[in-house]
Formats: sequence, structure tokens, C-alpha cells
Amino acid sequence: MGKEAQSAEKDRNFVTALARGLEILRCFGPSDDYLGNAELAKRTNIPRPTVSRMTATLTQLGYLRYVERLEKYRLGPGVLDLGYRYLAGEGVRDIARPFMQDLADATDCMVAIAAPNGPWMSYIQVCQGSGPLVLRLTVGSRVPMAGSAVGRAYLAGLSEEDRATHHRLIREHDPEGWPEWEKGLERAYREYEEYGFCTSDGEWNRDISAVGVPLVLDNDSTVIPFNCGGSSLRLSRRILVENLGPRLKELVGQVKEMLQGRDV
Repeated sequence: MGKEAQSAEKDRNFVTALARGLEILRCFGPSDDYLGNAELAKRTNIPRPTVSRMTATLTQLGYLRYVERLEKYRLGPGVLDLGYRYLAGEGVRDIARPFMQDLADATDCMVAIAAPNGPWMSYIQVCQGSGPLVLRLTVGSRVPMAGSAVGRAYLAGLSEEDRATHHRLIREHDPEGWPEWEKGLERAYREYEEYGFCTSDGEWNRDISAVGVPLVLDNDSTVIPFNCGGSSLRLSRRILVENLGPRLKELVGQVKEMLQGRDV
């Protein structure tokens, strides 16, 4: 294929609207937390009416958040989630896996890392113990963000502003169930303040109990939640609080220390 044909093929595959949307997101940085449509249009050389449509779309998708009092935008949790998935895939999982498997073997529990996915959490790494009552969830399995220990840990590690965004998504997804979910989340946040971990004791599934701990990185901008759980038949509240919670906290602390040593 000649150069002209290759160029034509590349042009046909190039989605200008997508490229422009990514260009808008790249305008935001540590010194540019808040930008308006006029500033974005100037920086990108994209016509302001087009920028306005794109920022509206990116806001609806969760990649931007509109701050009404400033009439400007800032990066939303959708971008953080993408960065989270990359970080978890490239660094955290490799470092964490030996520690996770050791804890799974020692407790006959499932130890996992999950990523936010709308009102759900999707497991991206799972280590299993060998006991007969170990949870048989796998990579890709989804659990409710509001009811699971791993989801509560993720929310507990977020800023109040980002947490509120996820609360809205959960409420919109399950308006009837939201009052109970909200009560459970309030308890979980109190637990996190007191213990440094969150629990879910047969709440989203009466057969499952677990603890969750967030790994918070990048000056609190990245939250990676871990959980350790199993059958509620053998994991009492006391075991969650006095045994699994402290052990999972120690694991997350070890992973964070190693990550900082590698400048991940």
C-alpha cells in the first residue's frame, strides 16, 4: 500500500470528534483545575459552539463536572476511573498479587481488587483461598457499589465531591433502594473513620460478608479498593472487625509502601 493510500486509510479511521474531546480533557492539569468554554476554545483552537457541545457531552458521561458557581468545568470521576484502571493494570496488581494470595491462603477468603463501573464495582484481580466456603467470584464479576465492602471502601476513599457524584448515580439506578443504601453508606463511612476499613455483613447478599480498604494514591486523586471476604456462615462481625480488617489494612499499607518506592 502506497503512502497516499495509507494516509487515506488513516484519515478514514480517524474520528475527529473523539480527538477533539480528548484534546479538551488534556487541557486540564495540576495548575488548571477549572476551565471554562472560552478558555478551552482558545487553548484548543476548536470553535466555541463545538466546545460547548463537547463539554456538555463529556459532563453527561462523567468525564467533566460543571461547577456552577464558577461557570467552569473540572475533571470528573470518569477520567479518574480510566486512570485508576490503567494504574491498577500496570502497577498495583503485579505488586499486590503475592500479598493478596498469602492473605487468601491464610484466611480461606477471597481477596480482590475492583474498579468502579457505574453503580457497580467490577473485579479486576481475584485471589482465592482453598477452603470449601470460599467465594467463587471471578475477574469481571460485578457487585453493587453501595452494598459491597469493596464499593464502600472505594467511596470512603474519595473526596466528598466525587463521592456525591457516585451517590447520584446509585440513586438514579435504584431510587427505591436508595434510602437503605444511604443508611448503609453512612455506617460504612463512620467505620472507615474509626477503623480505617469498611464492612458489609450480609447486606447486598446475605451469604457474603467482607471488609474493604481503599488504597489512596496521587495526593488523594486515585482510589483503588481492596476487599477480603467469604461466607457469612463463618465470618462474624467480630472476625471482620478484629481479624480481617486489620490484616487487609496491613496488606494495603505494604502495597502502598512498595508503590512509593517504585514511584508508580
